[in-house]
Order: sequence, then structure tokens, then C-alpha cells
Amino acid sequence: MLTEHLLQLFLSIGIGAFIGLEREINGKVAGFRTMALICVGSAILTIISIQLGGSISKDRIAANILTGIGFIGAGVVFKDGLNVTGITTAATIWMTAALGMCIGCENYSLALEGMVVTLVVLFFFEKILNVLTRQKEHRSYVIHFKKENTSHEIYAKLNKLGVKCLKKFETKDENKIRLSINLFGNKEKMEAFNHYLLEADHVKSFDSFL
Repeated sequence: MLTEHLLQLFLSIGIGAFIGLEREINGKVAGFRTMALICVGSAILTIISIQLGGSISKDRIAANILTGIGFIGAGVVFKDGLNVTGITTAATIWMTAALGMCIGCENYSLALEGMVVTLVVLFFFEKILNVLTRQKEHRSYVIHFKKENTSHEIYAKLNKLGVKCLKKFETKDENKIRLSINLFGNKEKMEAFNHYLLEADHVKSFDSFL
């Protein structure tokens, strides 16, 4: 029994560390040590759940692991204006906990296969996405109008350029009209849109964020 538990602990440390290494390399909040601890903790809680539950309710502790992991995942998601970051890291935390649970259930093959799939997604899917969207980028704009709301002209220009508007918010504060938009499109077209805003008479000012 002791040998089995040691195997589970070391395997969960290894799997968590491998996944966390990718997050660490990319400078993410939850990295090497965090992922290792999440995987080990999930494995231990699953083992305890099986032992305390006997043959009746083996899942009474394990069922709440992913709920608890949700709080940790929420802590790495940040909203900056129209941009949301940390969702991939949160999903990775959730996946690492699931792999720890596999180890706690002694399903080692599923844990190893899941680790391989997770690493493939983290390491290679980003490269594939970069190849597919090499000439495109996301940009957020906050546009202030001089007097009346002329956002329809902005939308018309974006449509003409072929730039996709992902999100848009229109607000008015003390007679100041502001349009916040999140765009995705070709870099050259983005620069053309920047030039349009600089020359537009109805635009008082604007801020652009990559």
C-alpha cells in the first residue's frame, strides 16, 4: 500500500510539473510548482475519498475537487478593458486536477494519455494558430466622439475594410460619448483604420491597445 501511494505521489508530481513547465516558460501566473501541487493535491483527495467512502460513496470528497479548483482557476483570469487573459491557464489548472484524480483512482494510463494530449494542446496548438493567423491581430479601441454619436460611421468603415468587430460597447457620461470595440483583422487594414481615425473630423480622440 505504501509503495502504491508513493508511486501515485511521484507520478502526480511529475505530470503536474511537466504541464506547469509549459506555463512557466510562457510566464503565466500558475506555473511549475503550482501545477505540481494541484495534481498532487487532487490525487491525495481522491485517495482519501475512496478510503473514507468505502463501497458506498467513494466519490463524496472527490466530487468536490473540481468545484474547489474552480476558485483557483478564477484567480488567474483577469479582465483589462475588453481583453480577458488567463482563461487557458484556468483550463490547464482544471485539466491538471482531473489528471491528479485519475492517478488517485489508479488509472495511470488515462493520466499519462491525458498529460500527452494536454502538452500537445499547450505547445503545438498555439504554433498552429500563429501560422493560421500570421498576418492578423487583435486590437482594442476606445474612441471618443466630439459631439453626437457617429459610431455608425465607424462600423461602416470597419465593414468596408473587412475588419471583424468582436465586441462593442457604447457609453455616455456627462455628454461625452465613448465607443469601445475589440477588433480582429489584417495588420495592414488595422493600420488603415488607425489612419482613418486620425483623419476623421467626428473623432475627438482614441486609444489603441494590442
